[in-house]
Amino acid sequence: MAKRTKKSNEPKTTAERLGSVIKSCRQIMRKDKGLSGDLDRLPLLTWVMFLKFLDDLEQIEESRAKMRGSKYRPTIESPYRWREWAAQENGVTGPELIAFINQEEATRPDGTKGPGLFAYLSGLHNGPTSRKRVIASVFSRLTNRIQSGYILRDVINQVTSIHFDAQDELFTLGHLYESMLREMRDAAGDSGEFYTPRPVVRFMVEALNPRLGETILDPACGTGGFLVETFNHLGKQVKTVEDRRVLQEQSIYGGEAKPLPYLLCQMNLLLHGLEAPQIDPENSLRFPLNEIGDRDRVDVILTNPPFGGEEERGILNNFPEDKQTTETALLFLQLIMRKLKRSPKPGRAAVVVPNGALSNPGVPDRLRLELVSQFNLHTIVRLPNGVFSPYTPIPTNILFFDRSASTESMWFYELPLPDGRKNYTKTKPLQFEEFSVCLKWWVKRKETAHAWKVKIADLLKSGNGNALSCNLDIRNPNADEPLEHLPPDQLTDRILTREHEVISIMEEIKELLEGLGR
Repeated sequence: MAKRTKKSNEPKTTAERLGSVIKSCRQIMRKDKGLSGDLDRLPLLTWVMFLKFLDDLEQIEESRAKMRGSKYRPTIESPYRWREWAAQENGVTGPELIAFINQEEATRPDGTKGPGLFAYLSGLHNGPTSRKRVIASVFSRLTNRIQSGYILRDVINQVTSIHFDAQDELFTLGHLYESMLREMRDAAGDSGEFYTPRPVVRFMVEALNPRLGETILDPACGTGGFLVETFNHLGKQVKTVEDRRVLQEQSIYGGEAKPLPYLLCQMNLLLHGLEAPQIDPENSLRFPLNEIGDRDRVDVILTNPPFGGEEERGILNNFPEDKQTTETALLFLQLIMRKLKRSPKPGRAAVVVPNGALSNPGVPDRLRLELVSQFNLHTIVRLPNGVFSPYTPIPTNILFFDRSASTESMWFYELPLPDGRKNYTKTKPLQFEEFSVCLKWWVKRKETAHAWKVKIADLLKSGNGNALSCNLDIRNPNADEPLEHLPPDQLTDRILTREHEVISIMEEIKELLEGLGR
């Protein structure tokens, strides 16, 4: 049967139409000399969509207020609302548009003088609502890099066709946006630490199973992958209007100090339905550890903190002298341990760490001892090679721990590579389905070829000066010995050497037997 092709006059699906809008925007932006690549283009598209989204949202709220007969106070006042300066296809453009956006004082589209767009939006932090604070924190950290107001007008006209008040468009755009974040990670190369593969994120959320009414934190949230997945997970538990209020206002928290991931995180959460994301725009490590008290603690922490970063001396001084380190992941691990609630219900965490955190001496070892003595480190999931390929070759693990008790024993689960694979690659990445066996095992645990249990007492050893040491880099005792692949010449040399050793041993046995026979 011949394959049916879609005729040009047939209506497009929502995904096709929105995909076409995004593609057109990206093609238009390639013409601007101020945008050098996707790392410049995606932020521009993000803040433009951000403002369109907010205007659509406020128009919905304004209509609801009129139906109730109540007065509505918009977050963004005239003439800075999208409908007034951007919505008209033949609206302000060229140098006048760039001046209106960039300058501290500018001629506004209505002909009056006043703050430019970014200057006005950055000043909203004095407003009483959390939404105003979100807008101010986003735009105070942004720079508009596009040079041509004509190209920007073309992008704005494309975005105007997106309807953020339509649920199917919002849902579809959320997925499209995630695909753009993955592309941005690819474009970022070595700077792509703000994206964690979705299968890993989803597995960690499923395993930890946050519940509505709990507070969930990612202190190094990047573009918000863990928070989006958690928001979706909690959304399935909403049954009442009060449940929805709890989800929107008292559940999801994050921290991201880098301006670009912070902006992308805000947009990502907004597109997925969180109306006023509570993301701290400062360094989560900026507070002295000993000043973090009960009111600062949370129920659940899910995170993949950055590896190998380097913090300034002022940040290091926030940590105990014997646990100060240049490895950012270890500083975040200390913060996470401090931020978990003690009571009434012990807090719990799932944290991605580099392999060195399990075995290196010094500060990592002291942290491991604190972790197993003051927390219940109940599970370590060992991820296979290439999960974060090609962005880092560092082997990684997921630590699952809580504040219920000290550790007596722990489970290890070694996630196997698919049959016939030596590692993951950019074109053949990890799939969520590969965690299915582990998730079944999670509920009803027993030793398997990939899972084993270890008593913590067997891992504690005395080192120099009788100080305890704890190595958690434990090899799977149920695994077959790894095959060693050698070049042919080395292989034949090794076989000959073994043969000579066998012959020598046989000759010794023969001499021994002859001696016994005399």
